[in-house]
Amino acid sequence: MKRSLGISLYPDHSDPQEDHAYLKMAHKYGFTRIFMSMLEITEDTEQVKQKFQQLIEYAASLGFETILDVAPSIFEQLNISYDDMSFFHELGADGIRLDLGFDGRKEALLTYNPYQLAIELNMSNDVAYLENILSHQANTPFLYGCHNFYPQAGTGLPYEFFESCSLRFKRQGIRTAAFITSQTGTIGPWDVNDGLPTLEMHRQLGVVPAAKHLFATNLIDDVIIGNAYASEEELQALGAIDRYQTVLAIDFLPQINEVERTIVLDEQHVRRGDITEQVIRSTEVRKTYQADANPPHDNEQLFQPGDVVIGNDHFGKYKNELQIVLTPHHDPRKNKVGSIVADEQVLLSFVHPWSKFKFKEK
Repeated sequence: MKRSLGISLYPDHSDPQEDHAYLKMAHKYGFTRIFMSMLEITEDTEQVKQKFQQLIEYAASLGFETILDVAPSIFEQLNISYDDMSFFHELGADGIRLDLGFDGRKEALLTYNPYQLAIELNMSNDVAYLENILSHQANTPFLYGCHNFYPQAGTGLPYEFFESCSLRFKRQGIRTAAFITSQTGTIGPWDVNDGLPTLEMHRQLGVVPAAKHLFATNLIDDVIIGNAYASEEELQALGAIDRYQTVLAIDFLPQINEVERTIVLDEQHVRRGDITEQVIRSTEVRKTYQADANPPHDNEQLFQPGDVVIGNDHFGKYKNELQIVLTPHHDPRKNKVGSIVADEQVLLSFVHPWSKFKFKEK
């Protein structure tokens, strides 16, 4: 399934011109999805319709897919019905997110709406909600899943719970999404905004390592910035990441030689299938660089988790094999060439047997 990047918009808390500018900038860096909040309506139906319609039409002209976040109270407020999706179709929306669910039968029926609007479910519950809906023969191409975000510090999901919830959807082939938080954005749905991540561990984390982490889990297809507005620097950096394999940011030591730099940055690395607990081994590169000299340097210290080492001239057939350290050890036949940046070391647990990975200089 293709993976995408998304942004969030809060039309009842923002200026339309700023929203348009934000959409244009996000489009520039390859973003294609919008989470648009419709939980805080303060105007009458026609005013709401006009405001959202104009914004969604502009987004569509840039190629964005828009999912509206709705709650039962909004249907009452706007005098519309779940049994008639024409209101959202007329807005130009591609789907609606049900913050609160029904009985399973209702959600399944909604996936057969005549406008083919996607019905997005709340993923942040580890119960048989999805299974119930599927048992009612839902139209699965129009069934999405999306985690919640958590504005209050300390209330985001722990990773193990997130994983369990997400697996329910991925095992069924349902498209999934989760949120990361901009470190500059100040706009969200409520008057408390300590960031808007799904995972609590991402609250103070930059958007790049947080997004890399979500994609590395292979549980999330779409990564959405929960708050507005992310900075251009954040959007640009996110737009440049590889969504389909782990690319680790490395901080090089100054003493490395050109052979080592080339091995690290220019090769496709593959973790050896018969794994070890001590290191992640990329062994094929040693064959390519078998004839290249690699004198010892930075080889007397105790290597620490996250260090990147390469076999030196004293390592025989293992010369120029690249390894990422997982447990501390000492081996003077290996040169330390750098370290994975601290915020990205969490990614190492997702480099499995035969996983492909690359490096990028910090």
